[in-house]
Amino acid sequence: MIETPSKRVSVEPFPVVGRETSINRAVVLSTALAIIDEEGVEGLSMRRLGKALDRNPMTLYRYAENKAALLDGVVETVLEQLVVDPSDRDWRGQLHAVAYRYRRLALEHPNVVPLLVTRPLATPLGLRPPGTLRYLEAILELLIHAGFTPADALHIFRAVFGFLNGHILNELQEIVEKPEETDDLLRLGLHRLPLAEFPRLRSMATIMAHYDGRDELERGLAILLEGLATASPPKSAEA
Repeated sequence: MIETPSKRVSVEPFPVVGRETSINRAVVLSTALAIIDEEGVEGLSMRRLGKALDRNPMTLYRYAENKAALLDGVVETVLEQLVVDPSDRDWRGQLHAVAYRYRRLALEHPNVVPLLVTRPLATPLGLRPPGTLRYLEAILELLIHAGFTPADALHIFRAVFGFLNGHILNELQEIVEKPEETDDLLRLGLHRLPLAEFPRLRSMATIMAHYDGRDELERGLAILLEGLATASPPKSAEA
């Protein structure tokens, strides 16, 4: 079965921070992340954040100059949890582990996934929060140390995370229209499609209904990493 936001890894509801609690950028961003987890990106505003922190919203601008900076900070808070070991001699094994950690973070914070995909595209590299770049730096170091050229290392990073983002967006979609139905064609609503026009889609109802995100990730990674290693084999590893 597909893992949907309603079945994601549970997170604790965010607490309301009282005035007796001092705040800093980390507290502001973790509270903003908790609001997004519970209410979605549309539920986050400086007014809503100020209420959760028991502060005048105007005082929060010292930690984020605007809503865009606040969203960038939330992305940074999530990506700082993505651990990469650039010293690992098994670059494929390390990227495999990183992919699973990334998926885990996405399932814990599904409402943040659109930000993970889009916010980096809205901000030049040099202007992004450092915490959103450290995993990139570490992966480039991992690959270059394994013997890839800098250009190939960047290509591999883009290919892997392009695949990961697409996979996660697909995994988080709700594909079951009527979960109470026992017939897969009815569960997915594929019976609405004319058989003459969509024979393949209708015939694959059972395959689609039993989607397994972890298995799909494993298959995709195996194909992708093997293909990348074949297309751009590393030279002799750095000493």
